[in-house]
Amino acid sequence: MAASRALLSRTLLRLKISSPLISPLSSAHAHLHGGGPSPPPPRPFGDWRRAFHDGRPRGPLWRSKKLIGKEALFAIQGMKRFKGDEEKLKAFVKRSVARLLKADKLAVLGELERQEEVELSVKMFKIMQKEDWYKPDVYMYKDLIIALAKCKKMDEAMEIWGNMRDEKLFPDSQTYAEVIRGFLRYGSPSDAMNIYEDMKRSPDPPEELPFRVLLKGLLPHPLLRNRVKQDFEELFPERHIYDPPEEIFGMH
Repeated sequence: MAASRALLSRTLLRLKISSPLISPLSSAHAHLHGGGPSPPPPRPFGDWRRAFHDGRPRGPLWRSKKLIGKEALFAIQGMKRFKGDEEKLKAFVKRSVARLLKADKLAVLGELERQEEVELSVKMFKIMQKEDWYKPDVYMYKDLIIALAKCKKMDEAMEIWGNMRDEKLFPDSQTYAEVIRGFLRYGSPSDAMNIYEDMKRSPDPPEELPFRVLLKGLLPHPLLRNRVKQDFEELFPERHIYDPPEEIFGMH
């Protein structure tokens, strides 16, 4: 047994002497001279991939911008740059906007509305109306009118409204509600009532939203409110209307 252990010890000692450990320095030196083991290859990207950021915004904003072509983005930027100079804007439109394809023009109009560049939106819409492919579209009118109403550009909104009605189009319930709300914010309940009367002539069935916007906005005007309330109760007999105390109306 003792002889076997001595033999095993001598064998292990010879293996250790014949195969010395290779230091990192000697390994690199051998690799440069074409000999010895090669160092392990670096990972393709490693930590660099995790640390790299190209500066582009992440999330929905970047995805929405990718849906707009480069020429459309260039047109939007140019129109915004020259919007204070009518002569330069007109030249830019003729040079770079008029030649856009239909899809790009629609994208420009939608993005200008989203950015609340309502004056440029109206200009873009009028450019599109001159195209051979243009057909009256109630939803195109809707987006433009709502954008104008939210910015309290009611004169411009009613100009577009008149164009829409000339083309025998009726807006939907949301459009009526936003225009009514715009006139109430503008301090013109009579104009809001005119839109309400137009809504009553619409061939589409009435919805609650415009009525409730009007009932809330006409609290300082009880006579007008009572007219709307009577119509609402006839159309929606199962719906409830909150009536504030009479003191709010200034009644005794």
